[in-house]
Amino acid sequence: MEKGVIMENVNLATVSPLVLAYLGDTVYESHIREYLINRNVNKKVNDLHKTAIKYVKAKAQANVILTIEESLTEEEHRIYKRGRNQKSHTTPKNADIIDYKNATGFEALIGYLHMKKDYERLNYIIQKAIEITEESI
Repeated sequence: MEKGVIMENVNLATVSPLVLAYLGDTVYESHIREYLINRNVNKKVNDLHKTAIKYVKAKAQANVILTIEESLTEEEHRIYKRGRNQKSHTTPKNADIIDYKNATGFEALIGYLHMKKDYERLNYIIQKAIEITEESI
């Protein structure tokens, strides 16, 4: 049992990109929250939340994936594109459709790496995402 979660053996090739993105959304936001708490341990929760939004909004995630896209492995790029190109039955509230699709691809990649238990690569990409986002805020 790693990280306190029991994961069944799942054939990742058969997991829907939107399911990967669903997982990736929460994994990424959790990492961002922990990062911000570690940097600002005595900050008010509302302030932490407002700061976290800067990292997890679609525009920021789209910027990250477009910046690191060329450094992705072939497999990672395939997962990103599957997530990006998947038809979603929801419309973005606070993002343009292109950013939303790219962000969905980014989240699919995060979810995929998490389910694959490739925590070294996952942490590397999240660290790059933090660096890229902090350069733009």
